[in-house]
Amino acid sequence: MTLDGILSGDRPRSRVLSVLLVAGFLALLGAPFLFPGTKALGVAERICIFIVLAASYDIVLGYTGIVSFAHAMFFGIGAYGEAIALTTLPVGWGAILFGVVAALAVSAVLATAIGFVSLRLRALYFSMMTLALASFALIMATQLRDLTGGEDGLTFSLPRVLTPAFRLLDGPLLGVRMDGRIVTYYLVFLATTLLFLLMLRIVNSPFGRVLQAIRENEFRAQALGFSIVLHRTLAGVIGALMATLAGAMLALVLRYNGPSASMSFEIMVDSILLMTVIGGMGTLYGPMLGAIIIVLAQYYLQPGMAVLSGMFAGLPVLPRLFDPDRWLLWMGGLFVVIVYFFPTGIVGRLRERPANDG
Repeated sequence: MTLDGILSGDRPRSRVLSVLLVAGFLALLGAPFLFPGTKALGVAERICIFIVLAASYDIVLGYTGIVSFAHAMFFGIGAYGEAIALTTLPVGWGAILFGVVAALAVSAVLATAIGFVSLRLRALYFSMMTLALASFALIMATQLRDLTGGEDGLTFSLPRVLTPAFRLLDGPLLGVRMDGRIVTYYLVFLATTLLFLLMLRIVNSPFGRVLQAIRENEFRAQALGFSIVLHRTLAGVIGALMATLAGAMLALVLRYNGPSASMSFEIMVDSILLMTVIGGMGTLYGPMLGAIIIVLAQYYLQPGMAVLSGMFAGLPVLPRLFDPDRWLLWMGGLFVVIVYFFPTGIVGRLRERPANDG
């Protein structure tokens, strides 16, 4: 199969973007060997998971024009599906599969109900409806202690092949011990790659073209005979299912799940929405870059500021300006700068000037 076929005909259409995407893919592919260490591996895993999560939200927001605040709820359903299954059933691949299937079924039913009931409302009322539903789900997750573990969450075991005790090879490979953490990482990486390519296929199919037509002018799309509610509902279901699978991967990586880990409002605003807007809505490549940028900033901006603060020790103002406790201020500043200079997102801006890329 050609590269064009793999990407469903949706090429980056920018040399700079192509370089960034290839570099990001290769970095994630070789992350255990290029960036050894438990923290670096955890960051790479989180990037993979949030690529799927942000791209799935882009199907809802960027391609369909639906502003939903319930996406983190589906993310949490996936994580809780795995956590509950692995704490109540014998630990094994059967429990993992059962947790995924059960979570997907719950998300599909909820997303369908939201679509057919709430999408008949105007945009603002729909957004408020999803916000209320997400808040209700978060409250339920904290109150149903017997099922969800409440605010403490659930800690569970995994099949031995996914644990650090497992040895894939007797000795290290390129200086890296090949244990269950490496197996888990490449399982997540492979799932991320396949799900991202599947989403590319969906948005570049005739169904995806209809979604974009509805986003641009729903009255014209309706006049052409397309059902607005049906197509938006299907888009919401697809996005919800992808978010659920991302949540399941998060639970496997953390071996734990709780309300703050997968279902909090901060995840919705500070991660999912931010990644999609910064990267560029309606591109899928945008959320991928957004996920990489935001996750790296969340993990390395504060330590980097600590280094800068130490370098400027003894100088006026600068040590306090780069105080690690001010990292959220810098995150906000980064967001403002990107939105101001890249109103269509990083990918949107790069695609606007393909002739000047090189």
